[in-house]
Amino acid sequence: MAENPALATPTDLNRNDTKSVADALNSALADCFTLYLKTKNFHWHVSGPHFRDYHLLLDDQAAQILGVTDAIAERVRKTGNTTLRSIGDIARRQTISDNDADFVAPGDMLAELRDDNLKLVESFRAVKDAAEAAKDNATSGIVDEWTDQAEERAWFLFEASRKG
Repeated sequence: MAENPALATPTDLNRNDTKSVADALNSALADCFTLYLKTKNFHWHVSGPHFRDYHLLLDDQAAQILGVTDAIAERVRKTGNTTLRSIGDIARRQTISDNDADFVAPGDMLAELRDDNLKLVESFRAVKDAAEAAKDNATSGIVDEWTDQAEERAWFLFEASRKG
């Protein structure tokens, strides 16, 4: 993230510390975009006897994931840093894997998304750690809600995939 004076947002936080927060936020943001697209992919391609339930669940979850992306990117900017700019930038930073398979069984979709949401929780915990080290109270506070949402999505996916 090169410093451009035109993008130098004023902050009382230490610039070196905020770079580590921004790196963690940008990694989480890349994972959010990856998870959003994967969730929409599975939403579009789910099939089987639970189609309607899974289709609606995945659409709701995708909307929630997309909803947090702007808050993450704006938090990066509020700390005086720059955020993601392209699909390539996302690809370089994502830790959640893509799924380009022609067909994924519904149960496998739910399990993969459950695990991906838990991986996103790990990303958010890294943000929390970096924010607390930087004394960035705002980021430390807001990431708790994102973590709770991802944990809830994982829980719903787990429950939806249970047999019997």
